[in-house]
Amino acid sequence: MSCTLSYGVRITSYRLFMSHSIPPALPTALTQIRARIAEAAVRAGRAADAVTLLAVSKTHPPELIEQAWAAGQYAFGENRAEEAWAKFADPATAAGFAYRAAQATPPKLHLIGPIQSRKAALAVACRPALIHSVDRLKIAARLDQAAAEADVTLAVLLEVNVGGEASKAGFAPAELVAAAAAILALPRLRVHGLMTIPPYTDDPNAARPYFARLRHLRDQLAAAYPQAEWQQLSMGMSHDFEAAITEGATIVRVGTAIFGERVKK
Repeated sequence: MSCTLSYGVRITSYRLFMSHSIPPALPTALTQIRARIAEAAVRAGRAADAVTLLAVSKTHPPELIEQAWAAGQYAFGENRAEEAWAKFADPATAAGFAYRAAQATPPKLHLIGPIQSRKAALAVACRPALIHSVDRLKIAARLDQAAAEADVTLAVLLEVNVGGEASKAGFAPAELVAAAAAILALPRLRVHGLMTIPPYTDDPNAARPYFARLRHLRDQLAAAYPQAEWQQLSMGMSHDFEAAITEGATIVRVGTAIFGERVKK
């Protein structure tokens, strides 16, 4: 099945999800993660509710999202615009969930993966609460254009490659400092902070210097451009979110610890 959005984006309904291992008690997993987040925040001298849990539902089927939503989880992260559209926005596949959600607190979609220029209009059509992955000036300008065409304003985070890894997207810190004024001048984007994925390490505490580096960069940008809202730091995943909270994370992106391992076919 395919459809054409009002401003020229044609897509085919995205129904291909990976196989998955369902955790025995998803609500219990959510309760445990929330408790760990609150404890980490308190240990860092912050309020227990200072950190938002983003449940990363990429590749997991809508049934698991609905289970999490029924357990009181309302913020979900998706990597691909096509999959996000199918799960959260497409009237042909998301209508039932959207109808039930309308009776209570609706789910909030966050886009956390790289966005290609040709997918910018689709990303906007998903009506995300927040886009975490604005990783270059070109995509910022393209999202701004697509938002203008759809007559909406986008809340975004700027992705920073704090580890300088060639395999990862994101602005180099110095590159972002140079591009910040141009991004903030885009009329349809509202910058709310920064996002990063540090180099992977088995020791969560080894990631702390990278998280601290992002926080320092945020503080530098906030001092230089006080007209923007820089309060959000999206950093930390299933294996290192407590270390990220220690360094100031306001959003942690947790998938495996909630939904279980994704098993590739």
